Amino acid sequence: MKRLFCQLTALLCGVFFMNLVSAQTQPINVVTTAVPFLRISPDARAGAMGELGLATSPDANSSFYNLAKTPFSPYNTGIGLTYTPWLKDLGLNDVYLLTAAGYHKLDENEAISASIRYFSLGSIQFSDYNGNNWGEGRPREFAFDMGYSRKLSDRLSLGLALRYINSNLTLGAAAASGSISAYKAGNAVAGDLSLYYNATEANKQGWTFGAALTNLGSKIGYTNDATQKEYIPANIGIGAAYTKVFDEQNKISFGLDLNKLLVPAPPVPVNGSDTVSSDALDKYHNQALTASWFNSFSGGDQIKKIDASIGAEYTYNEQFAFRLGYFYEDVSQGGRQYFTLGVGLKYNMLGLNFSYLVPSGSGITRNPLSNTIRFGLVFDLDGGDAAPASTSDQ
Repeated sequence: MKRLFCQLTALLCGVFFMNLVSAQTQPINVVTTAVPFLRISPDARAGAMGELGLATSPDANSSFYNLAKTPFSPYNTGIGLTYTPWLKDLGLNDVYLLTAAGYHKLDENEAISASIRYFSLGSIQFSDYNGNNWGEGRPREFAFDMGYSRKLSDRLSLGLALRYINSNLTLGAAAASGSISAYKAGNAVAGDLSLYYNATEANKQGWTFGAALTNLGSKIGYTNDATQKEYIPANIGIGAAYTKVFDEQNKISFGLDLNKLLVPAPPVPVNGSDTVSSDALDKYHNQALTASWFNSFSGGDQIKKIDASIGAEYTYNEQFAFRLGYFYEDVSQGGRQYFTLGVGLKYNMLGLNFSYLVPSGSGITRNPLSNTIRFGLVFDLDGGDAAPASTSDQ
């Protein structure tokens, strides 16, 4: 039965870790989690800027990065829809991420929001250790959020969100073996806490800062064995962005986000052994949640466990935006390193965003994320006349 779980987990984690160089000689101990779809950038605008989103201007998709940005939106209501075909470069046409998000400002100081992520893993053939066919299934995962954000001052705001996560990796599999019933859908509950500081001037020029603790919550399990639960991708992130306004038609923004998983590194073999001891595995899996968050800062080179997103956005006439970005992850943590680009168009209340992940590497170092395209729609409703939002607000 473990083979089934391992196959599904490998497919999920492959999106992050297939860019390793086979000749790499430095020790590699990749921090892994369950439900890694929560780490996929669910927004075409952020996807065009190297996954940048903690301190950029607010939009309908802010809840995916920093919910605290929402009260600073010039619009009273926003709705965002994004479609991301995933692992397209590997020839998979039925693996994709769909997201929808929205917010409504109750007044000038507070807002409520909701969002959903639906991740389809496509069609998978299930089998046991002996290769016996269990049938075909279409595993899927989703997460639903509800949030509240409020200004604490004219420049500072706070966001709180609660998330329900469901991961059904054996959906539709034929029960050719009675033991398949030992597996079930995994469920978890998590929360986000975020801050946003807006130091821009009246013309929107200046600095913005963001910080977020995300996916702080329970472990997730796929069996009735409470000792076999996996960590979800709890994360801490900080970001900063600066906007330079040249005139009424032209402005450009630059930003940097730093993110680190609050998940401890898995144990490694010691004393020349090829396998990890059962005692070490039990100790790893049975850590208390709060202890595991703090233990994620222990051991190894912590700098190498930080992912960096760098992005820029040029906006013309509040209607057109051109975006560039770069995402960096150390080889010891999976080696995702790629450039991104995209455009944004806006007409009245409707915004269109496109992003593209530039192909990188060749042969075994070919980035499986290459040629990934995100397409997003944003609807800005009620407001914006007194303080018009640019395409950068999409």
